[in-house]
Amino acid sequence: MTDLSSLTQMFNQNKISRRQFLTGMSALGLAAAVSPAMLPGTAWASEPKRGGRFIMGCTGGSTTDSMDPGTLTSNMNYSINWQIRNSLVEIDHNFKPIPELAESWDSSPDAKVWRFKLRKGVEFHNGKTMTAEDVIFTINHHRGEKSKSVVKPYLKSVENIKADGKYEVIFELSGGSADFPFILGDHHLTICPAGTKGREWEKGIGTGGYILEKWEPGVKAFATRNPNYWKEGRAFFDEIETLSIVDTNARTNALKTGQIHYMDRVELKTASLMKRMPGINVTATTGTAHYSIPMIVDQTPYSDNNVRMALKLAVNREELLKQVLRGYGELGNDHPIAPVNQYFAKNLEQRKYDPDKAKFYMKKAGMLDHVFNLHAADAAFAGAVDAAILIKEQAKKAGLTINVVREPDDGYWSNVWTKKEWCMCYWTGRPTEDMMFSLAYASGAPWNDTHWKNKRFNNLLIDARAELDTGKRRQMYLEMQEICRNDGGTIVPMYNQMVEASSDKLAHGPIAGNMPMDGFRNTERWWFKS
Repeated sequence: MTDLSSLTQMFNQNKISRRQFLTGMSALGLAAAVSPAMLPGTAWASEPKRGGRFIMGCTGGSTTDSMDPGTLTSNMNYSINWQIRNSLVEIDHNFKPIPELAESWDSSPDAKVWRFKLRKGVEFHNGKTMTAEDVIFTINHHRGEKSKSVVKPYLKSVENIKADGKYEVIFELSGGSADFPFILGDHHLTICPAGTKGREWEKGIGTGGYILEKWEPGVKAFATRNPNYWKEGRAFFDEIETLSIVDTNARTNALKTGQIHYMDRVELKTASLMKRMPGINVTATTGTAHYSIPMIVDQTPYSDNNVRMALKLAVNREELLKQVLRGYGELGNDHPIAPVNQYFAKNLEQRKYDPDKAKFYMKKAGMLDHVFNLHAADAAFAGAVDAAILIKEQAKKAGLTINVVREPDDGYWSNVWTKKEWCMCYWTGRPTEDMMFSLAYASGAPWNDTHWKNKRFNNLLIDARAELDTGKRRQMYLEMQEICRNDGGTIVPMYNQMVEASSDKLAHGPIAGNMPMDGFRNTERWWFKS
């Protein structure tokens, strides 16, 4: 590796600051020729500055929320979690895993044994130095026999975790896992002090750039900058205030009036108007996010695939894309793998609106006279109720009757999703196929919101995870997408861009598309211009 490429890699992995990078470039006689803004991993809208209180208005949030990282379900909690904690691995804006609390990693040739070297000298907010003990405790918290963590399926293949000294952790897997570093970059797998339990989770002790000072579940959180933060060139704000503002109009008005500096999930009907407002920037980021309409397949009548196929064919995706997303997205094809994913099945036939075929399948199921209840609230996504009403009208042309049940926004994710037989849903997606499928489509996965089981699919999931030949792996994932499309219990009508708005007083580098809010790290990566 040349001096230049070594310097570049360290800068992109946050091992050195921008100033250190420029000093090194100057020593090489290249400072005038190469700017950090031209590097693949970082772009600077302006010189980063410290200071100020950054206030965000977020969707989600419930009075039953906890800061136990295994239970996080809303944008609000995901953001707070990464304000106060770090993972072993960070997923950058190019969907690549880069070191965070892990300094580096390597694996055995069969990807069954992974060794992670930890950073030394990293302190938790309570002054405890992070070691392998904390990493092992955290991972075991999610994989324990009684654990209810939503990422437990990710760790199913982990047979043993052991320390090699204080700053190395070895993972022994039951089978090869080519994507294992991605897994350890998940937003639930943030490292916490060994021994944390019960109400101690609510203290939010971590190694992150901010210290949790106040926490009212489902209402707000307040955090201050960690003076001993181990990352240079990150966490620029003095204070972070995170507010749960479920209503889209309320979030919009708060941004317009300067009460907040950032909002997620812009109302797409008004996005063009917001773009013209002085003092507001609107961004549309393409990533892995998608809307879904899950049917619980172990309940009648959704246990019949003829019913599932009929409902999939009764949805006019083109109209939904135009009317609900206002063009901010792409057509979905009833599987969760996005066009930006590595193994996206771009040649898989696009499902189209076909009322005649929908009627044929529903008649075959003997359910033409059935009334289907579709549960919806805009808590699922902005425009979810409108989308449900559109689907109701589209299905009429197939002779199908859909009753839209409007649910309260508050408590939607705890009272409706995974509880009601057919409902509107939103997924941020995941950077790899294995993570998305393991989390929401594998048999027995906690977030398998349709209770779908397919033996061929589950066998392929295990085989693909261990397959290191990318050509063979690609074919497996292509088949899995086709199985989802034709047998699964989920309608995926469209992939949405993440449309968000913020004050023009803010600056930032390139925005990540793997999750909202710049990968849920805007509090760490953004800053005020002055």
